[in-house]
Amino acid sequence: MASPLYLTLLAGPVVALPVPKPLIDALVSVEVTESATGPSGFQITFTLGDNSILQTLFLLAASAPIPILRVVVVVTFGGLPQVIMDGIIEHQEVVPDAMTGSSKLVVSGHDLSALMGLIDFSGLPYPGMSPDLRVLTILAKYAAFGIVPEVIPVPIPDISVPIEQISSQKETDLLYIQQLAKEAGYVFYVIPGPLPGMNQAYWGPQIRVGIPQPCLNVNMDSWTNVESLNFRYQPQSSVLPIVFIQEPITKMTLPIPIPPVTPFNPPLGIAVPIPQKIEQMKETAQLNPAQALMQGMARAVETADVVTGDGTLDVLRYGQVLRARSLVGVRGAGIAFDGMHYVDSTTHKLKPGEYKQSFVLKRNALISNLPLVPALPY
Repeated sequence: MASPLYLTLLAGPVVALPVPKPLIDALVSVEVTESATGPSGFQITFTLGDNSILQTLFLLAASAPIPILRVVVVVTFGGLPQVIMDGIIEHQEVVPDAMTGSSKLVVSGHDLSALMGLIDFSGLPYPGMSPDLRVLTILAKYAAFGIVPEVIPVPIPDISVPIEQISSQKETDLLYIQQLAKEAGYVFYVIPGPLPGMNQAYWGPQIRVGIPQPCLNVNMDSWTNVESLNFRYQPQSSVLPIVFIQEPITKMTLPIPIPPVTPFNPPLGIAVPIPQKIEQMKETAQLNPAQALMQGMARAVETADVVTGDGTLDVLRYGQVLRARSLVGVRGAGIAFDGMHYVDSTTHKLKPGEYKQSFVLKRNALISNLPLVPALPY
């Protein structure tokens, strides 16, 4: 017996509240994209009538005292509610349908990181503060939206003496946080949940470890739980970054190669291919050793994925919602591609009576290094 599936839609300027029933009745489809390397986005389609409540709720939202309309999408599957999107509407489009004589209202936007790109705070000083403290200070402004910071301190902070130099912000909060993340070899993204109205703003290294999700089965008859799954092996995409560290006494520059396997990116297979390209990161000679190594490891993680898998699944058949930024097992794809993979992105596609997902998997090696993968949820 299939587990019941429910969709809850909330909207509001700062605190999102359940939308009225006429709006749910007009809902046509919901599409949400989660990405491990950038902001997540959404697109919601409604049937738009002449006297529809949508005319005032969305099209006239710009005249409200706070011209920001927040949308929260919650999926309840098997009795477990999961927030798959918490973002703001950035674009609205009315699409007339001459065949049916009605129109469609399509609203789209990104997660709450889009809030951080609205105002330019150039020139805001951060005297005597390390990069992680600057990020915490910036994220504190968005506590009213339920954003909880999860900031990992940098290994060796580069703190300027205030009487000599004061670090100042450039452009918007989002661009500045992303710049600080790039300089430290970190990533930045906002994860919705675990409760509606709550979000986790993660600023730290991209970590590919953790509890895996139930495995994806292919070519296993009645055990198959995906509609399609294809793999590509591209060893030429792997790059060996070389960072340069300047010795402070002799001013000698030391080149240090960074292998594709790092503590944050452990091997997910036995056969890790040798990188076919060498990339010299000469700009790292101006950084302290910790920053140079972190940037080198970030570049190694970015280019180490020689295996890419893409496919689709029906959530009702899979048994739960597949989430990005975590591990998942694969069975039945062959010796080369079975085992653990990193879920790089997922796209949720919801319609009345249907919930499907497309996904992209990444891995830095061939042939599984584990004898078993989890087949059922924990």
